Amino acid sequence: MKPARAKTPRKLLVKKGSQTNLKDPVGVYCRVRPLSFSDQECCIEVINNTTVQLHTPEGYRLNRSGDYKETQYSFKQVFGTHTTQKELFDVVASPLVDDLIHGKNGLLFTYGVTGSGKTHTMIGSPGEGGLLPRCLNMIFNSIGSFQAKRYVFKSNDRNSMDIQCEVDALLERQKREAAPNPKTPSSKRQVDPEFADMINIQEFCKAEEVDEDSVYGAFVSYFEIYNNYVYDLLEEAPFDPIKPKLPQSKMLREDKNHNVYVAGCTEVEVKSTEEAFEVFWRGQKRRRIANTHLNRESSRSHSVFNIKLAQAPLDADGDNVLQEKEQITISQLSLVDLAGSERTNRTKAEGNRLREAGNINQSLMTLRTCIEVLRENQMYGTNKMVPYRDSKLTHLFKNYFDGEGKVRMIVCVNPKAEDYEESLQVMRFAEVTQEVEVARPVEKVICGLTPGRRYRNQARGGPTGDEPLVTEVVLQSFPPLPSCEILDVNDEQTLPRLIEALENRYHLRQIMIEEFNKQSNTFKALLQEFDNAILNKENYTQGKLNEKEKLISGQKLEIERLEKKNKTLEYKIEILEKTTTIYEEDKRNLQQELETQNQKLQRQFSDKRRLEARLQGMVTETSMKWQKECERRVAATQLEMQNKLWVKDEKLKQLKAIVTEPKAEKPDRPSRERDREKAAQRSVSPAPMPTAPPIRVRHRRSRSAGDRWVDHKPASNVQTETVMQPHVPHAITVSVANEKALAKCEKYMLTHQELASDGEIETKLIKGDVFKTRGGGQSVQFTDIETLKQELPNGSRKRRSATMVPAQPDGTESEWTDVETRCSVAVEMRAGSQLGPGYQHHAQPKRKKP
Repeated sequence: MKPARAKTPRKLLVKKGSQTNLKDPVGVYCRVRPLSFSDQECCIEVINNTTVQLHTPEGYRLNRSGDYKETQYSFKQVFGTHTTQKELFDVVASPLVDDLIHGKNGLLFTYGVTGSGKTHTMIGSPGEGGLLPRCLNMIFNSIGSFQAKRYVFKSNDRNSMDIQCEVDALLERQKREAAPNPKTPSSKRQVDPEFADMINIQEFCKAEEVDEDSVYGAFVSYFEIYNNYVYDLLEEAPFDPIKPKLPQSKMLREDKNHNVYVAGCTEVEVKSTEEAFEVFWRGQKRRRIANTHLNRESSRSHSVFNIKLAQAPLDADGDNVLQEKEQITISQLSLVDLAGSERTNRTKAEGNRLREAGNINQSLMTLRTCIEVLRENQMYGTNKMVPYRDSKLTHLFKNYFDGEGKVRMIVCVNPKAEDYEESLQVMRFAEVTQEVEVARPVEKVICGLTPGRRYRNQARGGPTGDEPLVTEVVLQSFPPLPSCEILDVNDEQTLPRLIEALENRYHLRQIMIEEFNKQSNTFKALLQEFDNAILNKENYTQGKLNEKEKLISGQKLEIERLEKKNKTLEYKIEILEKTTTIYEEDKRNLQQELETQNQKLQRQFSDKRRLEARLQGMVTETSMKWQKECERRVAATQLEMQNKLWVKDEKLKQLKAIVTEPKAEKPDRPSRERDREKAAQRSVSPAPMPTAPPIRVRHRRSRSAGDRWVDHKPASNVQTETVMQPHVPHAITVSVANEKALAKCEKYMLTHQELASDGEIETKLIKGDVFKTRGGGQSVQFTDIETLKQELPNGSRKRRSATMVPAQPDGTESEWTDVETRCSVAVEMRAGSQLGPGYQHHAQPKRKKP
């Protein structure tokens, strides 16, 4: 891993070749939360301040291969179970806040399974504030005295800031304060006791080297990514009890600097930590939180709290803000609390919760994929496209990974043994993330004005000697005193002039005292009238306040009534949703059942059509068989009649020869042979053929002699002791039907055996035709079935063959087609017969076995 990490700078240096070749790796920190119970099994051990070790739990080894594994993972820093929020903030978040004040962006997100302490790390608990309130506290401690008045900075919809003069800002403030429901929180209200302990941070933290010649404006926004949709948590939608309006998802867009932002997201200007956290708490109550099996208050969405800081320089006099939009510097710190990453079967989630968990895992998987592609591009110098747009989470923060700020990740883990597999996946992802390096952002120069201009023309520590006092002004209004120097003893003018001047001053003083007393009395009267007016206004205000309090109490009662009604309606809605879910489930089941019945009907219809086609083929083939059988029987009958006629003719000839010839003379042997030859020459009809061969011809075999057959004989068949075994010439015998054999043949025969009702083995020969399909395969259509059955010895016949032979019209079986009849016929010619050559048929009964 280390050599690959050392290779990354060289690859990026060659590829970019710019001045921004300084890179910082993604800072990954690990925080281990304490166990909930002291007797729980622990699977994570902190080795030192940079390494943790994972032990395989006992139950995990018993259920699987039984191997004991110990894996160590290294981080930038590991925080154990006794780490305070202050220690974590000083190491991880304080540098990001310092960069924010100096015009640089930052991204900090917590990652881990549900119940690992992510939300506690980010928000904190009463008496122990988390990273978010501490970041706000540090920001306002640093820029508190340098903040611009409200509405001097004004955010627009293009991810930038507009700047207004003092007069326009004053008019904007008066307009907003006169609104019935001001969106901006007031700094004069008391802090909500629900979160007052979270922001009451004892430690004072402040950034160093804050630019005193600039003014600052802080804006916050809060949104969540739920089911891959972005929802604004600060958007004030009008409440309609009859038809409540669902929150609308926001779109992600790019500004002119190609930075991705949430279009139309509410940005609130805040002036203190209390205001900012009040805005956060208002959005936190709208965040989607649902109970799961792992955590009763498990976050089902990724929350993003953005702190945007606008900075603009003062003009050359140091009195007003420089009215140049190009001189505004905007920096942003994003605090992301990711949803828990765990297997869905552990959360016991169903329905919407299961879909939420799937979307959470999908977005986190996209984040892992982006990190892995970035790492591969940096390590091997490839230029693969990073799939930022596959998820709203990665698309929103693509600028940070492209070099627009620092990236920090806090991996929160729970050391209990039940989270071992999830913690293992989290550690592997964190290990890959540490190898990604992000380009360091370039520092921006605000302007070229002279520093120190804020305090150049302002007083530092009270009035100076150049400003005259009130007593000096009063003394200067008196006439000047004459010279008091007496140079001669007999000088009688200096003292009288001095006395006269002092008397004039005294007289003038008395006049001024009288005028002052008159004015003071007048002022006292005015004050008395003002006090009376104030008292009357206070009484009037108190009366109005009492009326407002009564109205407020009535409205509170109305609100309580509406809340109860709302709860009742929510309960009814929940019941209706459950009922709807049940009906939808029944509807799906019925639809599935209907589809199953339709498929069944389609199959039955297809089977019916195949059966009709098969029956039609069987009828056609049976008609052809009957036709051929009839023709064969007619030919056999004609041949038999010709033989009988020929025999009778020969007998008559012989009888005629006996009658005409004398009795004494005996014909010799040659004459008989000559008579035979003559008879043979005289016979016009063809020589009589024995009747047995046509009977022994098996028409099924002769009909299929020209075709090639696939003889399918399964290996499980039992060899029977039947004398006449089925045999097909030129056949390919296989034990399992295959496409190669079917492609070479036109016919198919399957030998099937089963046990008959009488306990004997019954063999069926199932025949069919082989056709080629449109897809290039082979299809078999069955056309005929022959049955070979072995019967008991006490029956009239022992074995029968070809049971599907057609019967005679009178219901009897044909003697020429019956196997036993054909086998029992003997063809014989008696030697030395006086009747001449002839054939006689003898039905010899078969012998019975002893």
